[in-house]
Parts: sequence; structure tokens; C-alpha cells
Amino acid sequence: MSENITQKISTAIDEISLKKERDHMASNSFILDKNGIINNLKVNSKKQLLQEISTRAEKIYNINPKLSFELLQQRERLGSTGIGNGVAVPHAKLPNLEFTSGLFIRLSNSIDFESVDGLPVDLIFTLFAPHSSSGDHLKALSQISRLLGDEKMRDKIRGTRNTDALYVLLAQFE
Repeated sequence: MSENITQKISTAIDEISLKKERDHMASNSFILDKNGIINNLKVNSKKQLLQEISTRAEKIYNINPKLSFELLQQRERLGSTGIGNGVAVPHAKLPNLEFTSGLFIRLSNSIDFESVDGLPVDLIFTLFAPHSSSGDHLKALSQISRLLGDEKMRDKIRGTRNTDALYVLLAQFE
């Protein structure tokens, strides 16, 4: 019986911790789940990366992978979201999404992303926003651009091998 109570307490503590993490990230206008940090992913192309993003978004945020892949591809056809210095910020607005959600990926190898500066990409921060959002979506894109636009931060991110440490680096900005 006491083992059952211990398990319930442990579960409650985990739920409170998760809520605190989500509340913090929500104050930054989007959610970044710890499971949304993908470290040293190996892909060979932009298309393969977008497929992997869509698969991971389904597992973490219950986002329809076919729809997210299609919308990410549509956005890329409008113009590359490769913003330079090895960074890309793919993003899409989705119906039936409750909150803006993020995925961060550090690739084990750089790939061509048709970036504005022509350099290959190894740092990817993807945003999925509710279809009805505008202000929060733009605020989140701005925050991510500031974060990854900082050369020292990019160097720290590229030098960090531990996924938990990456989460801490990414969660500290506002």
C-alpha cells in the first residue's frame, strides 16, 4: 500500500515539475519540451530533416505529421527559413493546436538549406503555432532569432554535447 502512495507522490511531483517547466517556457511565448531537444541528429537533406521534425512533433506534441510536413514544405517553398550562420527556423501554423510549440535540433553534420548566406545548416529551431495566433508566433520567432543570432550563444550550443545542458541554454533566454 505504501508503495502505491509513494508512486502517486512521485507522479504528482513529476507533474508539478513539468508544469513549472512549461509555465517558464510559456512565458517566452512558446513551449519547448525537454524531449523537443534532439542532439546530434544525422540527416542528409532538408526534406529528410523536415520529415524527422514532423515525426518528432507527433511524438512530443501530438501534431499530425503529414500535415506538419506539408506545411513546413509549403513555407520553405515561399523562401528558405535558413537565416544564416548555420541556423534555420522552419515554422508553420496548424489548426487545432493549443499553444506555440518548439523543437530544437543540432545536427551531427551540416546540410544544405538554401540559407540566405549560402552556408549549410546545423542548428534548427522549429516552431509550430496555432493557426489563429499572430502576436505570440511573431514574438517567438523574434526571440529565437535573437538567441541564435548571438555568435557566443551559437558557439555554446555547438560546444555542448549534453541534451540537458542544451535545454538549460535554450530555456534561459527571454
